[in-house]
Amino acid sequence: MPRFSRTMDLKHGALIALLLLVAVWLGTSVVSLAQKAEIAWQAAKETKVQYAALSARKAALASSLDALGTSRGQEAAIRQSFGVAKPGEEVIIVVPPATTTDAPPPLTWWQKLLSWF
Repeated sequence: MPRFSRTMDLKHGALIALLLLVAVWLGTSVVSLAQKAEIAWQAAKETKVQYAALSARKAALASSLDALGTSRGQEAAIRQSFGVAKPGEEVIIVVPPATTTDAPPPLTWWQKLLSWF
């Protein structure tokens, strides 16, 4: 079996150290890339949510625009925005029915005293 010289051991040690450094560098690069990918996935998910909200808003605005295209829709928008009425119209205030609750009669002093026991 051949014996390794001291220079051969140094070469192997230097090669192993270099390979370890490359492995550590590659490991940190992979972790950094994974973190960036996670950030990109979160941003994509948030963007999809924002897109859905904007699409719903666009649909609501389109329906409002369609309603404003008619004379009845324009009149409704003016009435709602400025609180105006046609001549001869009156204000109707709808009041909910009053709710009556039967309150129990107040307790006498001796009933209060007995409730402690």
